[in-house]
This record gives sequence, C-alpha cells and structure tokens, in this order.
Amino acid sequence: MDHRTVIASLTSEQRNRLTAKSDLAGLLQLAVHWGSIILLGWLIAVRIPLWPLLMILQGILIVFLFTLIHESIHRTPFRTQWLNDCVARVCSVLLVLPSDWFHYFHLAHHRFTQDPENDPELMSPKPETVRQYPVHLSGIPVWWGHIKTLVINASGHCSDTFVPAKGHRKVRSEAQIMIAVYALMIAVSVYLQTAVLVYVWVLPAILGQPFLRIYLLAEHGRCPYVANMLENSRTTTTTWLVRKLAWNMPYHAEHHAYPTVPFYRLPEFHALIETELKQTEDGYVRFHAKYIEQIR
Repeated sequence: MDHRTVIASLTSEQRNRLTAKSDLAGLLQLAVHWGSIILLGWLIAVRIPLWPLLMILQGILIVFLFTLIHESIHRTPFRTQWLNDCVARVCSVLLVLPSDWFHYFHLAHHRFTQDPENDPELMSPKPETVRQYPVHLSGIPVWWGHIKTLVINASGHCSDTFVPAKGHRKVRSEAQIMIAVYALMIAVSVYLQTAVLVYVWVLPAILGQPFLRIYLLAEHGRCPYVANMLENSRTTTTTWLVRKLAWNMPYHAEHHAYPTVPFYRLPEFHALIETELKQTEDGYVRFHAKYIEQIR
C-alpha cells in the first residue's frame, strides 16, 4: 500500500486520536530541551572545570532545534497556534534559519518529496563521492546557505520559486528583523566587552552541526524518487534519547505519510503501519556504513 491507502484505511476514531494536539505534551518536551540549553549555557558561561567539552553537547542541543522548528511550522507540537509560531521564531534566530521562508521551503518539500524537479531539498544534492561526504557532514555548506538566504531575503531579491508572490514582503521583513537582532546582540556584546555568546551559542552550534547532518542524511538519502511517502522517506530505529532529542522525527516516513500527526503520536502511528514501511534502517551507524560503501 502507498501512504494514501494507509491513511484511508484508518478509522475515524484512529485519525482523531492520532491528530489530537496537546499544549501540555509539547510544553513538557520544550521545557526539557530549552531548559537543558539554558543550563548548559550557564555552566559554560561560569566556566566550570572542563567547560569546553560541554560546548559539543550544547551544540547538539542547539542544532537539533531544527527538528522543533520543523514541527512548529507544521503547527503540531502545540494546540495553541501562537505557541507554535513563537517557538519557531526563537528557533529561527538560534539557527539562522528564517521560519517564514522555511515554512514555504518545507511545504514544497512535503508536496514534492523526492521529485528531482520540484523538491527544494534536492537543490542541495546529497554527497555522491567520498570527497563530498565529509564536506557535507561538516555543516559548512549549510551555514553558508542559511546566511546567503538571510542576506538575499533581506535585500528583497528572493527568487525562490516555492515562495509565492504574496510571501515576498513577509520573508523580506523577517530577514531584516533577524539581521537587526544579530546586530543588536553584537553591539551589546561589544559594549559589555563579553564573548559569552560565542561560547554558549556560536561555537557550540558550529560544533554540533555535523551531528545534525549525520541524522538528517538518513531521512531521504539514497531513497528512490517516487511519490509514495512510505518509500521515499526513511524511518530509522534508534535510542529513546535520540528520539527525544529529535522530537520523534526518526519516525520520518510516518511523518511524511501523515504530517498532521504530532510528534508525541508518531510512535503510535508507527506501530499501526510498521509493516507497510519500505525504507527502514537499524541505527544511524549502520545507515552511514552502507551509505559510504555505496558512494565508494
């Protein structure tokens, strides 16, 4: 069965349960994720013994906010819509990823998943050689792409086909506000003669980005160019901790098959359709070992 047939086979009761949203579930997860970032940031700022080692863990927590902004633009983590929007805004600043622009980008990705001509994710090709692989995992192309997008959008020259004409003013204003926020942060840091933001945010994010690249490559890497979401997206079996960190997005085929299912309902949905999944992998180490072998 393809994903449409699977969804159609669900009863009304199952669909209602799977798509039910909860502020409480989302806020509990948010409190743990943001709270951990704040705690580690404080420990780094006061420079406890071996504090530089904490920057890697801090970076992982920061870059995996990508999975939260991803969920927030679907408006599924929280029942209250302004909560979804506010969380997306905060994450967008920390990741240098404009949330309004990413909203249009990601909706096009869902509409045209693995369509070489229309899926915007495929505009940045996955590594196809051993030389491209470490460059991709470094995260350097991603940071450059985010900064470039921010500058282009702020200048009013956004030409991305997935951004509708009515959205151009919105993405321009968003980018300009974000740049103003960064300028203010720099100005305050210079005035106070402190580099604390470099150590609790900038450097950790750079150090953490390769871990996010390792995770994200498994979502669609080496998946076929077909329309069936159960085949063009991969679900990866992993630990409870990774699932929590990534807001249950390792259940990625399930998410693409039924995007309105909140992250806390995805394990239940996985149990219902597990036998229909076409692309699965037992862990990220195993996935990357196979990936490297294929590109060699």
